[in-house]
Amino acid sequence: MKALKFFAAAALVATLALSCNSQPDVKVDAELPTAAEIDTVSYLIGVNFGSFLKGNNFAEDLKEINMAEVKKGMEDFLKAEGNPYDPTFGEQFKVNLDRMGELLNGFISKKQTYKAALNLAKEEAFLAKNALKENVDTTASGLQYTIVAEGAEYKIQPQDTVWVNYKGTLLDGTVFDENDSTQFVANRVIKGWTEGLGLLGEGGKATLYIPADLAYGSRGNRNIEPNSTLIFDVEVLKVGKFVPQEEK
Repeated sequence: MKALKFFAAAALVATLALSCNSQPDVKVDAELPTAAEIDTVSYLIGVNFGSFLKGNNFAEDLKEINMAEVKKGMEDFLKAEGNPYDPTFGEQFKVNLDRMGELLNGFISKKQTYKAALNLAKEEAFLAKNALKENVDTTASGLQYTIVAEGAEYKIQPQDTVWVNYKGTLLDGTVFDENDSTQFVANRVIKGWTEGLGLLGEGGKATLYIPADLAYGSRGNRNIEPNSTLIFDVEVLKVGKFVPQEEK
């Protein structure tokens, strides 16, 4: 029903246009919205529509959307008769609105499955090539890394608290995360981070090439697509050793 409300709001543009084109036979002490006001509201509804598409993973750009069908859907909704909350209301459309959730979820699922497969293929190709570089090592788990500086002799343990500078990028170079002097416990992050930090001591620097199964896997996370390989440049500023309660 939220989607229904959205499309009803989007149809406001056409409603405004129709109302402004009609000329009443009687005089009224009020004015219709001006052409400039209609343009402004039309633009804002377009922004809202774009936000809806992007926020729900329906489309990354207009190439993924048939705008002619979008316009047709808006027009059909405006012409529709009856109460939108009536169980039979959706039957008058080309696609029964009762199937909206099913079809939209199926669309998103298909896109995500494709992206996951594509990213996995890209990951395999990248890691295979990257592993051949002289300065890149690979652990048993599949984590790849380049040590710039090992840092102090004492290496970070999973329960230690660390302060680090880092920058995270995707395979295409997109920076998705970056922080200076951030603090966390080494075993409360993705597996690739925990393992990679274990190779470093205070003052250490490294680049970590983290496969998806040591990061966010096939589900992804917010702005990270499913099966994404993550690359992190890491600098360890400080290490706080974990002290068991009985030793305090």
